[in-house]
Order: sequence, then C-alpha cells, then structure tokens
Amino acid sequence: MNIAVVGAGWAGLAAAVNATQAGHTTTVFEAAETVGGRARALKATLPDGTPVILDNGQHILIGAYSDTLALMRQVGVAPEQTLLDLPMRLPFPDGLGIRFPKWPTPLDALGGILGARGWSLVDKWSLLRAAASWQRQGFVCDDALSVAALCRSLTPRILAELIEPLCVSALNTPADQASGRVFLRVLRDALFGVAGGSHLLLPTTDLSALLPQAAADWLQQRGAQVLCKARVEGLQRCGTQWQLAGTGLGPAADKGFDAVIWATSASNAAQALMKYGPDAPENISKAVLSWAQTAQALQFEAIATVYAWSANAHLSQPMLALRSSATYPAQFVFDRAALGGPRGLLAFVVSAAQGDRATLQAQVLAQAKAQLGLDLLPVLTVVEKRATFACTPGLQRPAQHIAPGILACGDYVEGPYPATLEGAVRSGIAAIQALSLGAVGA
Repeated sequence: MNIAVVGAGWAGLAAAVNATQAGHTTTVFEAAETVGGRARALKATLPDGTPVILDNGQHILIGAYSDTLALMRQVGVAPEQTLLDLPMRLPFPDGLGIRFPKWPTPLDALGGILGARGWSLVDKWSLLRAAASWQRQGFVCDDALSVAALCRSLTPRILAELIEPLCVSALNTPADQASGRVFLRVLRDALFGVAGGSHLLLPTTDLSALLPQAAADWLQQRGAQVLCKARVEGLQRCGTQWQLAGTGLGPAADKGFDAVIWATSASNAAQALMKYGPDAPENISKAVLSWAQTAQALQFEAIATVYAWSANAHLSQPMLALRSSATYPAQFVFDRAALGGPRGLLAFVVSAAQGDRATLQAQVLAQAKAQLGLDLLPVLTVVEKRATFACTPGLQRPAQHIAPGILACGDYVEGPYPATLEGAVRSGIAAIQALSLGAVGA
C-alpha cells in the first residue's frame, strides 16, 4: 500500500519503520523542522558561554520497554552504547530510599523492599502485603479506583517515598487522580515481566540521536520520504484513496494514499478531522466526528524540565529522588555529566507541573539550595503544557481505528499503558499490524 504517516514523533516513526519493513510505500509528514515530537533535542548555552545540546524534556526508559529497545536496534542504535543501565533505585540526597539489587526478576524487587533505607518493618510489611495481594489478583483492579485508593493500606512513608514518585513519573498524574488499573499494569510489566524490566535506562545521548534521527535516516535509505516543515491540515476522500491538504507538502499533495496513519498529538488530530468530518461521506462522517470528540475530551498534564548549572555541581548518583511539595515541586534530578553531558549541568523534572515557567524555575532553584545545598544558575526551563494526557480512572481514550483507511497512533490512543515512549512505539507498531492484517478497509 501507499501509506501516509502524519507526524514524526516516536509513534509516527515506529509506524513508518514498520510500514516500510512490511513492504509498503511510506511518506512521513512532520510540521516541525525536526523529527522527534515531544522527545527531541534542543540547543542551548551554559552561563559560561559553552554551547550544549539539551532535550525538550528529561526522559528515562525502563527495561520493560521491549518494543522501543527493539526499534532502536532495528534502525541501528545500540541501547548498550546509548543508555546507562541501572537497577531500579529511588535514593534521596540523604541516602534514604529504595535500591534494587542486581538480582533476577522479581527477586530484585523483594530485595529492594527488604533493604530499603529509612523504612521500618511496618513500612516494608505493608508494601509486601499489598504487592502479594496485587499479584494474586493478576495486577487488575476496579477501573474506578485511583492509585491513592488502591494503595490506602500502605504506610505514609511508602506512599510518599515510593508510590507517589512512581505514579507521577509513570502516569504524570497525581496519585489521588491517577488510574489504579493502569498503574498496576505498569508495575506488573516492570516488576514481574521481562528480565531486567525494572531497570532504569538513562539516555547518554540526546533524545534525537537516541531514536528519531536514526529512524528518519533508516527510512530514507530504504526509499521512504520524510518531509519536515510539511503541515497536514486536512484530508479528503478521492475514490478509493485519500489526499492530504496543507502547507509545505510539495508534490506529495497530489498523491493518493491507500491509508493515512494520524500520528500527531490528540488535539491536532481532532482539529484536522473535525474539519473533514462534516464533508465526509455519510458512512465515514459519523465515525470521524465521534473519534474527534473523544480525542478533544482528553485532559492534559504538563511536565517541566529545569536545566541549571554551576561549575562544580555534581550528584552522588546519576539520578536522585527529591522530596517534592507545592513549594519545592521537582520530583527528580539528573546529573547530566554522568550521562555524557557537561560537568555541572543538572536537570530537574517536575511532573504534573502547575504554574508558569518563571515561577517553576524559581521554585526549583530554591529547592536545589534547600535539598542539595547547591547555588545554581538557570540554563533553560522547558514546559510541555500538553506533555501527556491525564491518566484518570475510567478514562475513555480514542480508538486506533478512526474510519476505513484512517488510523491513529500515539501515546494517548486506547491501550494498556500511560503516556510513555513505549506506549507511543507500541501504538505505531499496532497501527501497521492492523493494516497488514486487513483489519482496516481502505
């Protein structure tokens, strides 16, 4: 088939690579100047004038991201050379917290709980008892339960030092608002899935080099087109094919496509499809408008990454957990020097961020002074206002299938995972599998 992929984020690139691998003719349209979507590199300058490559958000992967790791290898990126592999650990600056030993899965989780520093026997027992209960139930719970409700039997220390940091980092939604069902799925796959599934994989290169640029090069080497500054704003049905409309599309605007994979953000996809829906044939119009309405109903959470620097700043670990509050909002800090970056550069992550950029930056700099004893200068603060959808209990997410010949992929599309890189990649792969199996008519 001749396939159009609209959007060159991680989901769109996963779809394009799999489409090309399956023998389809593939054209990727990306509105931005570069590929990568919400996980890409940025250029910046340190206070001493040194140019530096940052990311539009400090991301991590985990060992359970099997499809993302396989895709990296497929396009020529070696995870062993681009990711720092560490056992799961959430140490705080004072040395307290949980660290998994290098044991087989799931014994590493058991060892981490038993050896956690600063946790009493009551704390540890409450977690072991809850984990055993979740395992007996197959890591499934009532769809209406929040993470806070799911974990109500745990002690305050376990909630504050493990559950809440894990929840906000994985689901980017506060525990009292986050889906317990999705949280359990993440725990199941990370702690009881593949060997090493709980390992933290910290990028030692910028996010563009980690996958997007390699995927774009791989596609072009195999005859696929990757068009940047090509904004798709609408589509129309022409006989049995689709044509795209927009700016910067060039000759591709005159092409007919057998299928369109919509891999932009939920809001952009909904906006374009709402324009097309009323004019679509009757058998398509209702499905398109219904899908767009579901996508528009999603609520979103922001993530802020505050990059700050001091010539001699460093951390005891590549990544530390922080005690966050309304005043000190960052949950984690990363030593970019330990990850291949310049000495003295730290990255603070504020998941489910609230407030404007200037306020968040000032709060994080004050947090660095209070909790790390560091006087830092700001380098760059990136606030992705629609970083992820709010992963709430009972949430209805848009389906993969929009209408005959139109599919959606992205971390927000219906599936078992929250808005993660792995969720995006799996969604892109699934869209092409649906086409290849003939599940979606052209």
